[in-house]
Amino acid sequence: MIDTWPEARPPTADELAERASPCAGILTMLTERVDEALLERCPDLRVVANMAVGFDNVDVDAATAHGVLVTNTPGVLTEATADLAFALLLAAARRLPEGSTAVREGDWGPWDPGWLLGRELNGLTLGIVGPGRIGSAVARRAQAFGMTVTYCGRRDAVAFPGLRAPWREVLRTADVVSVHVPLTGETAGMFDAPAFSAMKRGAIFVNTSRGGVVDQDALRAALESGQIGAAALDVTVPEPLPPDHPLLAAPNLIVLPHLGSATHETRARMAELSVDGLLSALRGERPHHLVNPAAWERAGRGAGA
Repeated sequence: MIDTWPEARPPTADELAERASPCAGILTMLTERVDEALLERCPDLRVVANMAVGFDNVDVDAATAHGVLVTNTPGVLTEATADLAFALLLAAARRLPEGSTAVREGDWGPWDPGWLLGRELNGLTLGIVGPGRIGSAVARRAQAFGMTVTYCGRRDAVAFPGLRAPWREVLRTADVVSVHVPLTGETAGMFDAPAFSAMKRGAIFVNTSRGGVVDQDALRAALESGQIGAAALDVTVPEPLPPDHPLLAAPNLIVLPHLGSATHETRARMAELSVDGLLSALRGERPHHLVNPAAWERAGRGAGA
């Protein structure tokens, strides 16, 4: 039997637990929280297939303790998300939303050589925070625009099109900072007031990773003071962001409704990977994109199984 949630809004925790309690597998989005409370109410659950690269909505340790496999969808949304990150970079640098608004509101006057001046990317430095698949794809796009690329991460990134530098050095020297890290205990709130203060004054900040890596009050203050010249976000806390949220009052800010993977091609591939992971686990096979191999071992299905 397949049970599909019928509404546009995500289920509440109780609704999800009630619907999932008899299930052997569930396919979740980022909007569904899979935690100890849910797992306790789903004794027959064997697999959670999360239709996303990130899985911060899933308590992986709790799932492993319950012997529940967790899968994700890595790789398939790299190019789409990199496209969007670079689109945000260009929109912020060239002040495209302001230009579009001026046309629609009748503010487009005679040609003025000093009106709506932005920045050209050629010769600027892009700092990538998180040199994984998406960060690398953004770096390749930046090189095509004549930008110098630096990055910071836990280790050297193999074949990364840029130069590694310490975190503070990347912030200090980059004209544009683009964030591509998972949300973890280590990265939560990493872009706080000291981080924004360490950035080059007037720099552009782009985030397509997770909203939780940014202290949004600090970002708003940095935009209002001019320390940050512009910010472009595809992710926020919460999501959806209410239209009266204080962050939206900040100047020089672009916010999109989490569109990083929103292409026909990418969403279709994400769905296919999610279903493949779900069905593989239910057949007793090790899924290709298994987040918690320890759960597989816990169930006695190691390499020799």
